Amino acid sequence: MTANDRELGMHRRIARRDFLSGTALTIGASLLPANGLNARIFRSVLSADDPSLADNPEQDSQYYPPALTGLRGSHPGSFEVAHQLRDKKNWPDADTAAETGERYDLVVVGGGISGLAAAYFFRKAHGQQARILVLDNHDDFGGHAKRNEFTYGNRLFIGYGGTEQIYPGPSNYGPDATALIKEIGVDTDRFYKAFDQKLYSSLRLEQGVFYDKETFGADRLVTGEGKQPWAEYLAKTPLSESVRRDLVRLYEDNRDYLAGMSIEEKRAKLQKMSYQDYLVNFAKVTPDVVPFFSGRFHRLATVGADALPAFEAWSYFEMPGFQGLGLKHPEEEHRFKHNPKEPHDIFHFPDGNASIARLLVRALIPEAVPGKDMEHVLTSRVDYAKLDKSAAPNRIRLNSTVVHVRHHGDPATAKQVDVTYVKSGKAHVVQTAYCVMACYNMMIPYLCPELPEPQRKALAFGVKAPLVYTNVLISNWQSWKKLGVHHILALNSFHTEAKLDFPVSLGKYSNSKTPDDPIVLHLEKTPLKPGLPRREQHRVGRYELLSTTFDSFERNIRDQLGRMLGPGGFDPARDIKAITVNRWPHGYAMGRDPLTDPPWSAQETPWVIGRKPFGRIAIANSDSDAIALTQVAIDQALRAVKELGATRDT
Repeated sequence: MTANDRELGMHRRIARRDFLSGTALTIGASLLPANGLNARIFRSVLSADDPSLADNPEQDSQYYPPALTGLRGSHPGSFEVAHQLRDKKNWPDADTAAETGERYDLVVVGGGISGLAAAYFFRKAHGQQARILVLDNHDDFGGHAKRNEFTYGNRLFIGYGGTEQIYPGPSNYGPDATALIKEIGVDTDRFYKAFDQKLYSSLRLEQGVFYDKETFGADRLVTGEGKQPWAEYLAKTPLSESVRRDLVRLYEDNRDYLAGMSIEEKRAKLQKMSYQDYLVNFAKVTPDVVPFFSGRFHRLATVGADALPAFEAWSYFEMPGFQGLGLKHPEEEHRFKHNPKEPHDIFHFPDGNASIARLLVRALIPEAVPGKDMEHVLTSRVDYAKLDKSAAPNRIRLNSTVVHVRHHGDPATAKQVDVTYVKSGKAHVVQTAYCVMACYNMMIPYLCPELPEPQRKALAFGVKAPLVYTNVLISNWQSWKKLGVHHILALNSFHTEAKLDFPVSLGKYSNSKTPDDPIVLHLEKTPLKPGLPRREQHRVGRYELLSTTFDSFERNIRDQLGRMLGPGGFDPARDIKAITVNRWPHGYAMGRDPLTDPPWSAQETPWVIGRKPFGRIAIANSDSDAIALTQVAIDQALRAVKELGATRDT
C-alpha cells in the first residue's frame, strides 16, 4: 500500500463519518447514505424485523431504491440468477416451478422504458381491465432510466444514473413516441424555462481538458480549446513539441491525405479503417498524437480512436484531418439529427428519463406514483408497496428474474405462454395470453430455447457497450468556479468525463444556483480494452466492470477529482458527501461495426432477424433496433405489441 493509498483510505473513512453525522435521515432506512450500501444489504435491513419481507422487500413502507448509494445500475442481486442460467444452471421450468395461479393477458419481461411502454400500448389497445404483469430483475423499475437521490442539509438532490435526456430533441421523436410522452404528461415546452441556459456561461465557465501525468507526463487542467489559435492553446498543455506540431497541422492544414482517390473511394476507404489508422498511416502523425483523441469518443461511440471508423470521426465527431478531402455531408447521413431550431441539451429532467419511467408507471398504476403532472411526479415519493397488488389489473413485480418463457404447446396454435421467474431464490410460474420480451435481447436465447436457431443466433450477436454513470454529491462547487470550468474532458483518466449537473429547476425542485451550494457531479466511464475489435473490447470491459469493487471505484473517484480540482481548492475528504456508481455491464445497444461487419441490407441485420415475433411472443427494447435512444425503445415497444396481433380471446 502506497502513502497515497493510505491517504485515500483515510479520506474515505472521514468522508463516510462526516456524511453520516451531517445528513438529516428524513425518511428512515430509505436514505441510509453509507457509501457501499447495496441493494442486497438494503433488503436484509428491511426484512430483519419481518421474515415475510425477505421474499417481498418492496412491500415494506421504507423500501425506496432511488436513495441507495454505493453500487447501483446492475446492482448486486440483479444479475446473479441470469448469469447462473447462462452458465447452464437448470432452474425449474413451468412444469416444476411453484404455480402462482396468476393468469394475465400480457406479461412483459423487463421493466425499462420499452417494457413499460409495451404495457402502456397494450392497455391502451385493450382497455383498462386488461391484466398486465411487468417482471424485472432489478430492485427498481426504469431499466437504464435510473434515478439517484441524495439528501443533504434537509435538501433533496436528484441525479441521473442512465438514460439522460429527450435526445436529440422532441422534434426528432416520431409520431408514436411523441404521442406517448405527451399522453403521460411530458410538456417539453416547460424545459425552455426550467433549464437555465445561461447559468454557467454567466460565471464564465467553459469546458476544460484534463491531461493526466500517466499519459502526458503531468497533471494539468487546460481551458480555451477551440477558442484560440491551436498553437497558442497547445502551448499550455504538457504535450510534447512533436505532438503539438502534428496537431496544429491536423487542425489547420487543408492537405488531402487520400489524394488520387475519388470521393466515393475516399468514403469507402474511411469506412473500413479506424481513425487511429488514418492518423498514423495516412496523415503521418506520431502515434503519440492518438491519446489526445481517444477519450473524446467514449461517451457516444463507446470506443477510442483505435476502433472508431475514420468515416465516423469525420461525419459525426467532426475531428480534424479531413478538411482537405473534399467530402460533403449528405442530408441522409444520420438517422437522428439535432434540430438547429431547438436549444441543445435542455430537454432533461433532473433524473434524466427516469421521470418518463415514473410517468409511465403512474399511467399504469396511478396509486403508486402521486402527482398530477410531470413537475409533481418529479419530486413525489413512489409507493413501491402498491406496484404489485393482487387485485390490480396492472402490476410491476421487482426483484424477479425471468428464466424460462415458452408456449404451452405448439407455438403455432398455443393459446398460452408460460413465464417462469426466480424471486428470492424460488422459481414461480405465471400464465399469459401474450408475452413481450423487453429485456436485454442477448439473454432471450437462454430464456426461449424454442426459438428457431437462426433467430437465437441473431439475438446472441448483440453485444452491448458497458458504461458507468457516477453521481458524486459535493458540498459546494467553488473549485470549479475558480478553475473556470463546468465540464471536464479527462482524456485518459479513470472517468473520461466529469461535469456539474444540468441546471434544471422544475416545480418544487431547484438546481444549485451559486458555487456555495451543494451540487451533484456527473462522471462517465466506458471500460475498454484498446487494440481489440469493438465487440471484444466491450466483452472485456463488461468483465472488468463486474469485477471492480465499490472501494476501487471510490478510491479512483477521490483520486481523480482531487487531481483535477485540487488546484481550485477541492478536498475530496472534506467536499465529497456521497457517491453512487451506476454500472451497466450491458449498456448501450450497438449497431453495425463497419470495421468488422459485412455490408448487410436492412433486413439482414442481426437485430431485425432477432426481433421477429414467434407465436405469442414478441421482442422489444432498443436492442431490437440497435440504437440506444429512448424514442427507439418506445417505437420498438409499439412494434412488438402490434406484431402480436393481440385480441382478447382468452
